[in-house]
Amino acid sequence: MDQVLDRNLAELLQELRVAITGVQVLFAFLLGLAFTQRFAELDDLQLTVYTVTLLATALATVVLIAPVSFHRLVFRRRRKAVLIAVADRLLLVGLALLVLAISTGVLLILDVVLGRTAGVVGGALVLLIGVLTWYGLPLWVRWDDSGVQPDPDDDEGRPAD
Repeated sequence: MDQVLDRNLAELLQELRVAITGVQVLFAFLLGLAFTQRFAELDDLQLTVYTVTLLATALATVVLIAPVSFHRLVFRRRRKAVLIAVADRLLLVGLALLVLAISTGVLLILDVVLGRTAGVVGGALVLLIGVLTWYGLPLWVRWDDSGVQPDPDDDEGRPAD
């Protein structure tokens, strides 16, 4: 059981590293954007989209870093299974916030550079592809009962949490 928990934790930490890197780059870009000369030229909708993007990115950052604090507070208290369960949920929420931030960021940039229609189409396309690839496809594969045998090395079907 400890080996399964250790493997689950290692995989979860690797996934968090990937997500946190992306959200940090986006957050840094957004923080700097407000101090550019062109920022004052944004119309009300663009300012609203910027605000949504910034807040979604900030929340994604907080939620994706939360497992670190959780781990520190429960470290060496034999709560690894709870840590993995909580971190798993936080990662899913953080990814949802990240896909929102990415798609609204695309909406904002394309709106400024190419116009409103291109911004809406581009942002909606990124949101759709993000939701489909990050959630739809994995859920479809998870629920597919086409007779594919589970991988014996995969811990998904085992009660590790």
